[in-house]
Amino acid sequence: MLILAIDTSAVASAALVSDDAPESVLASFATEDTRTHAEVLAPGIDALLAEAGVSGHDVDAIVTGVGPGPFTGLRSGIVTARTLAFVWDKPLYGVMSLDAIALEVAESTEAAAEFIVATDARRKEVYWARYTLADAQLPHLADGPHVGFAADLPDLPVYGAGAGIYSDVVKAVAEFNTRQPEALSLGQSALARLAAGEQLLDSTPLYLRESDAQVPGPRKRAL
Repeated sequence: MLILAIDTSAVASAALVSDDAPESVLASFATEDTRTHAEVLAPGIDALLAEAGVSGHDVDAIVTGVGPGPFTGLRSGIVTARTLAFVWDKPLYGVMSLDAIALEVAESTEAAAEFIVATDARRKEVYWARYTLADAQLPHLADGPHVGFAADLPDLPVYGAGAGIYSDVVKAVAEFNTRQPEALSLGQSALARLAAGEQLLDSTPLYLRESDAQVPGPRKRAL
């Protein structure tokens, strides 16, 4: 199965993963900038397909990260995924973006049996979710996602860029202090969960907050 995975919940990223490829990876890219998603995503996907020597019609499914994440950045990836799925007539699945980091934690050598994944939500808050892990199993979402202050997180090891920012108030795991959700791990998580017979999400975004941009109300007429 060949999957094009897209995630823009933090950085802009895309990946081609397949259960027939070595380590499941055909090609991937991720930016470091968290504010240029619309400018770089479409050209990046085009280059990704060219690098792998495939076209959109060769893809079996598209997976998009559904957040949580900032409204504008997250929307860029989801709209792109929906558009490509429509044009190429491919099934579209959603995966919670924090699951990408959770899978990386599960594959690390010293993963805790219960842990938190946290990313930067700005406004001095984090997006977070709690996971449990048993031997030879995929991470299980036990609670979340939520948005809130880092100081209010459960007293567990915390992985992800959110932990790095607030390492003074949480049990931050140092080697994951800069990790953001990326499409490569997101796609691998989707492959593994589909192979296990699990049902993935749809592409409904997990904003957790209202957009800062609001439609203006009607003006009052001067008397």
